[in-house]
Parts: sequence; structure tokens; C-alpha cells
Amino acid sequence: MNGKNRSDFQVGSTVDIVLKKDQRSGVLTRGIVKDILTKSATHPHGIKVRLEDGQVGRVQKIIS
Repeated sequence: MNGKNRSDFQVGSTVDIVLKKDQRSGVLTRGIVKDILTKSATHPHGIKVRLEDGQVGRVQKIIS
């Protein structure tokens, strides 16, 4: 699953995100969702989240 739909995951899910500084290179960072920052149901570049370690980025993959 990709991270474009807010309903596909919730707080506590393990996800791969792309940080703002890594958008050009596409390097992914794995972590557990602490907060969902995007209010809309969908976003074409991925839902923005804050991980438990404080990093903020857009969800690219949801790890089941």
C-alpha cells in the first residue's frame, strides 16, 4: 500500500517516509507514526506524518 490515503494507516503503524531533505534522492526512513499531520483524506504526494522520534515526512509505504 502507498501512503496517499489517510484511511490506510493509523497512529502506531510502521511506515517508510521520505523526509523533506531526501525528496530528491528518494531515501526512505522507517518509523512508527506518532501524529498524522495531513487533515485531508488523500494527498497526491503522500500523507504527512510525524514519527515517534520526531522526524516529519510523507508516507511512501505502509509496512504490514
